Amino acid sequence: MNARCQDIDAYIADLRETIAKTPDCANHLYNLGMAFLAKRDFFQAEQAFLDAAHKSPRLAEAYVQLGGICLQRGDLEGCLNYNKEAANCRPRFAIAHANIGFVHLQRGEAGEAVAAFSKALKWDPRFLQAMVSLAAAHYMLGNLDESVILSERAINQAPGFGPAYNNLALVWLEKGEGKKALEYARLAAANGFEVAEGFWKELEPYK
Repeated sequence: MNARCQDIDAYIADLRETIAKTPDCANHLYNLGMAFLAKRDFFQAEQAFLDAAHKSPRLAEAYVQLGGICLQRGDLEGCLNYNKEAANCRPRFAIAHANIGFVHLQRGEAGEAVAAFSKALKWDPRFLQAMVSLAAAHYMLGNLDESVILSERAINQAPGFGPAYNNLALVWLEKGEGKKALEYARLAAANGFEVAEGFWKELEPYK
């Protein structure tokens, strides 16, 4: 942010002044969108990102942000389409592939989610959220050993990442190892993950 801007409104005013002088600069429009996002003004942010994408149709980041706005209002199809556009613009854009995977995971389309998260990790092998989400997708498909490998890799990379422990808890319960599942559920909770109440009830017999 420009050092002379004391707050976000001043920054927005400064950007608008700059855009008036250089209306074809997609980067300034993108930055304006990010400023409106910081204010949670999703309507204005969306307009700025659309303008940025119009000025620079291969600005993949603008499509990702538009997808995020769609997700905020519950439009999974819009989120998916914008992130596909981002991935088309920049095939090695790991975030776009991960977002595509997230939408498929939300829809219960585990096979499609695996494909998308695998692409994300191909281009960013240390993408923690994609790694854990891929583990969750493999769990949904019944690929339990693959899920364990990915979750353990995530824990080795980030020992305090609660969702990875929760994935392991789910897998070990599925494998019939209730006490081990309980251990990992407790680790998930200790690391800030909100374990589902129904899952705790499933683990009651192993306490």
